[in-house]
Amino acid sequence: MTAPPPPNRWREWAKSLGGAFVVWLLVRTFLVQAFHIPSESMEGTFLIGDVLFVARPLYGAEVPFIGKHLPAIREPRHGDIVVFHSVETKGLEVVKRVIGLPGDTLQMRQGTVLRNRLPLVEPYASYSRAGELDPPESRALIRTWQSPRLVGVAPAAYEPDRNNWGPIVVPPDSLFVMGDNRDHSWDGRFWGFLPRGNVTGSPLVIYFSFDPSSWRPLPLITAVRWNRLFSVPH
Repeated sequence: MTAPPPPNRWREWAKSLGGAFVVWLLVRTFLVQAFHIPSESMEGTFLIGDVLFVARPLYGAEVPFIGKHLPAIREPRHGDIVVFHSVETKGLEVVKRVIGLPGDTLQMRQGTVLRNRLPLVEPYASYSRAGELDPPESRALIRTWQSPRLVGVAPAAYEPDRNNWGPIVVPPDSLFVMGDNRDHSWDGRFWGFLPRGNVTGSPLVIYFSFDPSSWRPLPLITAVRWNRLFSVPH
């Protein structure tokens, strides 16, 4: 009887690596993906250097290449933090908070958000440039996209800024999102409504956090924000 040929170790390694890659790709696409906070727009809730696990199934995981979504566990709600495809930059994912849902009437007066004429209590919101005027180009952006959508305000006399705008109504299948760091967030106030289909996930937990301003010879001791590890964002 002829002995069986010895196993091809390279082939076995290739199979194992290929299987691991497929599993990783499925997990990353449909279950959980890492997301790095690069800016201060959500400061107070997230810090530059936070790394999150983002849950994909909650709002319906996106199927690659075809632009379709699996059924959602639930729809976004007021106050939810969402990760989404940027409406301005292809390939960029962004994190903001849901302020308005379809049918909501939104406006802002002296830094206070009013939803359906009621002021919101927003303990997560922070302001650091009180009284500082917006540059003309920022005000022009707000005026350009909001003027055709104003409710009860004459567009000709409309002079908005980041803390005073509206009222506008959120259209169907859309959201209105803002950053928690209101004076340092490029959000829906400037570029408009977020299509519901752009939403890709919900932050689950901060599993790592690194302060880039604290770099020293022993970064694991001095730069890691140990108190933020495995904290749950709200």
